[in-house]
Amino acid sequence: MASKIIILVLYIFIFSESLPARAQTLIRAGYWDSDDGFPVSDVNSALFTHLMCGFADVNSTSYELSLSPSDEKQFSNFTDTVKIKNPSITTLLSIGGGNNPNYSSYSSMAGNPSFRKYFIDSSIKIARLYGFQGLDLSWNQANTSRDKYNIGILFKEWRAAVALEARNNSSQSQLILTAKVAYSPLSTAAAYPVDSIRQYLNWVHVITTEYSSPTWQNFTGAHAALYDPNSVSNTEYGITEWIEEGLSADKLVLCLPFYGYAWTLVKPEDNGIGAAATGPALHDDGLVTYKEVKNHIKNYGPNVQVMYNSTYVVNYCSIGKIWFGFDDVEAVRVKVAYAKEKKLRGYYVWEVSSDHYWMLSQAAAEEDKRNRQNKRLLWAIVLPITTACILLIGFLLYYYCWMKNLKLEAKASKDSANSQADAGDFNSNDPDLREYSLADIEVATDRFSIENKLGEGGYGPVYKGVLSDGQIIAVKKLSKTSTQGFEEFKNEVMLTAKLQHVNLIRVLGFCIDTQEYMLIYEYMPKRSLDYFLFGMCLTA
Repeated sequence: MASKIIILVLYIFIFSESLPARAQTLIRAGYWDSDDGFPVSDVNSALFTHLMCGFADVNSTSYELSLSPSDEKQFSNFTDTVKIKNPSITTLLSIGGGNNPNYSSYSSMAGNPSFRKYFIDSSIKIARLYGFQGLDLSWNQANTSRDKYNIGILFKEWRAAVALEARNNSSQSQLILTAKVAYSPLSTAAAYPVDSIRQYLNWVHVITTEYSSPTWQNFTGAHAALYDPNSVSNTEYGITEWIEEGLSADKLVLCLPFYGYAWTLVKPEDNGIGAAATGPALHDDGLVTYKEVKNHIKNYGPNVQVMYNSTYVVNYCSIGKIWFGFDDVEAVRVKVAYAKEKKLRGYYVWEVSSDHYWMLSQAAAEEDKRNRQNKRLLWAIVLPITTACILLIGFLLYYYCWMKNLKLEAKASKDSANSQADAGDFNSNDPDLREYSLADIEVATDRFSIENKLGEGGYGPVYKGVLSDGQIIAVKKLSKTSTQGFEEFKNEVMLTAKLQHVNLIRVLGFCIDTQEYMLIYEYMPKRSLDYFLFGMCLTA
């Protein structure tokens, strides 16, 4: 029995510990934009678990999802191509994250029950039509606190609708619902409501990228910071706030920005963090993709030095008067490790087309793989040691039980021998005394039922019984709590047997079976001591 318990405990331990390890594999998601000219067939889907296709928009008149003929072709091609290349990929249709989304339409839609229904029904219909497995809202924060309240209602109704649609269509699994959200729930009064996210969305994509607009005159690098000692606006702050507000870490997906900024320096030789700049470089807003940064560095030869700043978790380089701040392999590895450390749901790439020969996506996937391998290695060390300890404890427990059983068996054997010797003592003193077995007494008293109980004294309870031969007896049973031991019981049996008298109830025998001590008397119904003492005739 002990060995079975040990095996069961070990099985439960191994099985329960292996489940979290599988469940904690990071989501590796990426956004693909149909408008940036990057063919979906060129996406290295092996590096991702989820791909979001962007972007559908809301019609400002009908409040349904609005798709142009080119959108329809792109979306259909997206799901078909991804499934052929990698059937394990989960695809989601992203809504509202395009170049010029009309967010006033989203505000009107969210604030009207009929408009919300038009939007929800059309989104589910289009997702199914083009083979998407989920829907993602890329309107990352509401415009007003009223919008925030309405978005909470939208999430609730959206979840109810996809659940109902899945119940009515048993061949389809329920659509996934996600959304992009601000880096912190406290960053604005219109940030999406935490309770609604927790109850109705599968997870959210946290925009942990830009915490302030670029400052051309005094660059701080805050757009990429995990930890900025000079500001509360950083990734650690935002993630902590989401969790403290009640959203579990496994509902948060961290952003990996595959872009950076370029500045024109005042002095090329003054190119450190915080160097003075005259304004953006290369583009009007200074924003450059990682692909552009790498191509620019390549064009200026191998002597360009790229520096990594661990404080802001960002790379930077200076090429003449142009200063670049961007994520590179080192920064990506740190952020993926951070997501794993914080037990976040995973990370997402904004956007996949900005990568350069999949260097960043590959680095992220490798870091995730390395973390999982380290965990398996840890379990490979911990599990055998833990198993050995459990087996040792089990062996000691088994040995203890075995020794205890041996002692009990020895004691039982000794008690049996003593009982036989004691019975011989009783019979040698009074050969007329009969030794009864416990089984005989239990049958006679109906297992000492309460209906057969006559009374109870300091010695113990007294029961009425009927033997197999029809003789009625009274059984005085030594209580387990009685202070009288076996020697006292033995003396009482012998003394009572010797004191047989016409005016005393006769002792018929005894029982000393299996540590039970009982005296067996003849049963006298409805008579008392004064009958025997004074000869008073009482009606029986």
